Amino acid sequence: MPTFLDLLYDEAPLAAFDEHLAQCEARLGEGDATVVRSEYDVALRLRDLMGRMRSREAELSALYETASDLTAIRDVDTILAAIVRRARQLLHCDMTYLSLNDEGDGASYMKVTDGALTREFQTLRLPLGTGLLGLVAQTGAAYFTEDYATDERFVHQGYIDEAVAGEQIRAILGVPLVLDGVVIGALLAVHRSVRRFPQSEVSLLTSFAAHAVVALENARLFAELDEANRSLTRHTEAVDAAALAHDRLTDLLIGGGGVAEVAEVLSGVLHGAVSVWTPTGELLAGDDTSTSRPDAVPEAVAEAVTSGRSVETGSGLVAAALARTEHVATLVLRRDEPLDLAGRRTLERGALVTALVLLFARSVTDAEERLGGQLLADLLESDPASRERLRDRVRRHSASLDGPVVVAAATVDGADRHRASRAAVALARRSSGLAGEHRGAVVVVVPSEDPHRVGAELQAAVAELGGVATVGVTGTSDALHGDRLVTAHDEARRCLDTLVRLGRRGAVSDPAGLGVARLLLGDNDPGHVTAFIEATIGPVRGWDERRGTGLVATLEAWFASGGHLKDTAAALHVHPNTVTQRLERVGELLGAGWRAPERALDLQLALRLARLQDG
Repeated sequence: MPTFLDLLYDEAPLAAFDEHLAQCEARLGEGDATVVRSEYDVALRLRDLMGRMRSREAELSALYETASDLTAIRDVDTILAAIVRRARQLLHCDMTYLSLNDEGDGASYMKVTDGALTREFQTLRLPLGTGLLGLVAQTGAAYFTEDYATDERFVHQGYIDEAVAGEQIRAILGVPLVLDGVVIGALLAVHRSVRRFPQSEVSLLTSFAAHAVVALENARLFAELDEANRSLTRHTEAVDAAALAHDRLTDLLIGGGGVAEVAEVLSGVLHGAVSVWTPTGELLAGDDTSTSRPDAVPEAVAEAVTSGRSVETGSGLVAAALARTEHVATLVLRRDEPLDLAGRRTLERGALVTALVLLFARSVTDAEERLGGQLLADLLESDPASRERLRDRVRRHSASLDGPVVVAAATVDGADRHRASRAAVALARRSSGLAGEHRGAVVVVVPSEDPHRVGAELQAAVAELGGVATVGVTGTSDALHGDRLVTAHDEARRCLDTLVRLGRRGAVSDPAGLGVARLLLGDNDPGHVTAFIEATIGPVRGWDERRGTGLVATLEAWFASGGHLKDTAAALHVHPNTVTQRLERVGELLGAGWRAPERALDLQLALRLARLQDG
């Protein structure tokens, strides 16, 4: 007959122990039966302990296999699937699943499931704090429920409860996935019947959760390592490209290349299309398309100017070519793919080279401007004998002043006078002339027989800078002979001064266009001229403005006819009686004696100045 020890060794079922106890009690007396029952109790305790040890051995074996997987498998989805599967097997549950938190979306989503019945459950997203899963994922504490549907501790939502019902879920155990003190998700075990979860199962699931966290962290580290390797490869390629760009840009500077060559080099090394623009939107190099114009992205250009760095746009990048704080050009790169940091630095280096090229060109222009301006000053201030000796310098400057020339003198409003002077130098160079600043005005001397055209061209050049030029012009011939150039310059300056005193801002005139006003106006300013006009004929002008009459026109016609009534009427196409009535009204407004010679001269001059002032 077997003993309790034999039964333990054979791993006999509980019924075999009960049967052996009954047989012993029937066969033995009361004293011996008590000993047998004590042995029975010890045997059951040993049997339970051995069962727990076998279960623990299986758990440890599964955990060991999982740990081994972590070193052998780099695919995180494979490892997580193995963890979820082994947890289900050891806990003898109907389903296990793992979720990860999406902090941006405020939800936890299913990552891996084992034993799920429906597709809807496998793609479920639970708002953090909702349901048992959402509560575990939010709080970082383990929770379990014997019957989820009737448990009021959790926030229930209709679509979640429907998914749970579709899976026939009753009891749920959930433990958090914690990485560096931050809850990143949860691991859950499910039974489709009502039951409790002992602490041993909570501990076991927690251990599997720890392995899952290790797997996720390893996957992240492996991904970072792979990205670092790819980044290193890209960086090496970018450094090689940057070195090539540096060498080519350096060769370009040494060889005296221009902006077009800079754009060509950058387009090649950056695998895109580079265009270069002035701050005012004029194309210097590259293609003019809607996506390459800097005025299409003014905010990006402003940021590039402020930061000194390239700025992304919808179609590429912009970079500002800066000379200290001055914005001298804008580079626009059109490219389908984003540019890495090394590429952006290459574009910024190209912007620097562009600034150097433009500054070099400007220095050449400034030198020509200084030489031309000094030559013009020497011509205007030297004596006739010295002026003759300057002919060789004029020819070396590629200027032609032997034939008919126009002298223009201008004041500039709304634009920098130095920039206006440079624009005048460029205008004069195109016409084989000279230009520069002289005694506070911009002076241009160019071969021409049309003073008004020269004045208009100078106005247009200043207008491109956003300014307004008031220009006095006159013509002469053989400007280097005697004092002709000086005399013409003085005439142009007097015309300019007269226009300024008349308040004719933005006008162009020669001596003939100003008549006697040019000779009569001394140091008067526009305010004095306006006051004189108002004091002399102001009542008549005011009457016309209020009543819509023509008294001023009648006065002008009357003086023009020498005071003849019929000639005045004919000029105005009215009846002589109408002229008489108008003149009577003038007398009422101006007072007696307005026809006297001394008053008449003032009236005629005021009428003439008013007409000139109105343009």
